[in-house]
Amino acid sequence: MNGILIESFGGPEQLHWHTDLPDLSPGPGECLVRTSAIGVNFTDVYQRTGTYPRPLPFTPGSEGAGVVVSVGSDVTEIEVGQRVAWCDVPDSYAEYVLAPASRLVPVPDSVDDNTAASSLLQGITAQFLATSVADTGPQTTALVTAGAGGVGMLLTQYLKSLGATVFTLVSTEEKAKRSRDAGADEVLLYDAHLDSRIRDLTDGRGADVVFDGVGRDTFELSLSAAKVRGLVVLFGAASGAVPPMDPQELNKHGSLYLTRPHMRHFISEDDELRQRATEVLDKVAGGELMVTVGATYALSDAAQAHTDLQARKTVGAVVLTP
Repeated sequence: MNGILIESFGGPEQLHWHTDLPDLSPGPGECLVRTSAIGVNFTDVYQRTGTYPRPLPFTPGSEGAGVVVSVGSDVTEIEVGQRVAWCDVPDSYAEYVLAPASRLVPVPDSVDDNTAASSLLQGITAQFLATSVADTGPQTTALVTAGAGGVGMLLTQYLKSLGATVFTLVSTEEKAKRSRDAGADEVLLYDAHLDSRIRDLTDGRGADVVFDGVGRDTFELSLSAAKVRGLVVLFGAASGAVPPMDPQELNKHGSLYLTRPHMRHFISEDDELRQRATEVLDKVAGGELMVTVGATYALSDAAQAHTDLQARKTVGAVVLTP
């Protein structure tokens, strides 16, 4: 079987292409899926670098879409030939994936493979951030870092659907246009005076909630931009991990609330996963959520995909094709 193998933690060069990975067959409760498209996410980068360590060697990746080619003897809810997607199945950078049937989600006919492979991990992240982590609605002013990224654009759309006012931060004018197209009310370029500009936009109050997926480079700004007793949601570390901090900093910035959510705690139960995933795919199929696939790479070029993702050269979702 073709696929990617990581034998040492490190940079993108650790993503090695192999044509002799072991063949797979489904056991009880499992499905064998031939992958059509594979999502690339910062979670994969964290696995590769050892930030989210896995036993070596391993095949990275957790998201994709494909067609079921065989099922275990006791599987009844998924059928051979069915198009499915997933967002928490390990070893997804491969030609075939073994997945628990309970963690696979049927894909609507109107959603293509690349979109399906890009929708769940980022879409569910946006969904639980907007609906479960923060209490967002028409009275909410939200700030989203990396507003032109895959999660950033989906989160903007989710927040707008709930009636929130959304400000985003981006690095270029091209990305600013994409963020505006996603519905952002104000799009700001990174500079030295962002905290004061955000306060000007909120009559001096600051944002009710800040969604920070960048991490190290924007965390201090996130604290400064939040209102007194506001919420800072640190959900990623695209620029690196945030250094250890004294909790007194939260007091200094106005008795802030700080949380560091992870998707696995919001989809641990099969029913919750299906509910969130079905909602996301239905919104994509209905045109309520626009998923932008910004770049596709051959699976064998996974190292280049990681390089470009970390360099912020990509816009929207990144997909590998077997």
